[in-house]
Amino acid sequence: MGQTKEKIWITALELFAQNGYEAVSVSDIAGQLGITKGALYKHYTNKRAIFDCIIARMEQQDAERAGEFTLPEGTLAQMPEKYCHTSLERLTAYSKEQFRYWTQDPFAAPFRRMLTLEQYRCDEMARLYQQYLAAGPLGCVTDLLGSLGFDHPQQRAAVFYAPMFLLYSVYDGAEDKEAVAALADDCLERELQRLTGEQEIERTNHKKA
Repeated sequence: MGQTKEKIWITALELFAQNGYEAVSVSDIAGQLGITKGALYKHYTNKRAIFDCIIARMEQQDAERAGEFTLPEGTLAQMPEKYCHTSLERLTAYSKEQFRYWTQDPFAAPFRRMLTLEQYRCDEMARLYQQYLAAGPLGCVTDLLGSLGFDHPQQRAAVFYAPMFLLYSVYDGAEDKEAVAALADDCLERELQRLTGEQEIERTNHKKA
């Protein structure tokens, strides 16, 4: 039964990404799966229950991915001690992987497209879009740079994250998608070098003082 439930929400997510959440009915999902609505209802009571399962899966994966790079799941205000172990190199490596995750992963990529489609139609989708793709990542980078001692961390975070945010859309329409991913890597690597250089200058000035 577990595999059937997963197949249902994966299929539903693909349809949501293509047509938008509101436009897809339970009948559409059942039809795509080649089953009856009654068979689908044995696993999920309605479309919202399927959507809730998708969100729960995303929350789980989001936390797991941050954990893989030893990055904090919450804000600097919520867990300042977690930010003591961050670094520019770790943030950059995580960001490179996140770009590929949001553009290539069979779960995350359609989730991103769904939120992009629905953000102007539904307040909840708009909130999720901000959480996962806009204000949320920007806030995370701001906190990380702030914890590393950079001044004006929000402005610096915007410079760091802006290429990723732009290139998500470029990637979707590109013929050479790997070239776009490589461009994202290059932008992140250049910003890493710039910020590292600033850190070195600050350390040198501090020693002189």
